[in-house]
Amino acid sequence: MSTGHILLGLLTERPKHGYELKREHDERLPGARPLAYGQVYATLQRLERDGRVAVAGTVQEAGPERTVYEITEEGTAEVRRWLAEVEPPAPYVSSPLFSRVVMALVAEGAADTYLLRQRAAHLERMRELTARKRAAGVSVGELLAADYALHHLDADLRWMETARQRIDDLIQEIRS
Repeated sequence: MSTGHILLGLLTERPKHGYELKREHDERLPGARPLAYGQVYATLQRLERDGRVAVAGTVQEAGPERTVYEITEEGTAEVRRWLAEVEPPAPYVSSPLFSRVVMALVAEGAADTYLLRQRAAHLERMRELTARKRAAGVSVGELLAADYALHHLDADLRWMETARQRIDDLIQEIRS
């Protein structure tokens, strides 16, 4: 996912300034890492340089004057191209969880303790997300983000159980 594509997508609705784009990103993509203001403006500058957005004017609300950006035809075409692409499944196992299990075996000769602590952390996060889903006033976007995270945590828990079942074989493989 590219921040530029997200900002272009948000600009398809109407012209907006950077603070508005940051706020909408954070509201519409709950659970995603919030954007830093500097990242928004640096990305807008690159998009303008590349002809995907243009300055539509300035506005002054309660605070300082703000530059408003609008998407160009080239920007709209880029959003459509990006949305037409299929997100490729990850070709490599790059999970820190997997790496820590292997390194626990290499460095300490055991990973059970680590896996049990990690399992507890995952279950706690799942309880937090489930509670958030039940809270009053939760948006559909927040529900979908929580569901996405819960499914990934559940998959991690299933993988941890498989790893615990195969740990002795993995130890033998590492030591040979």
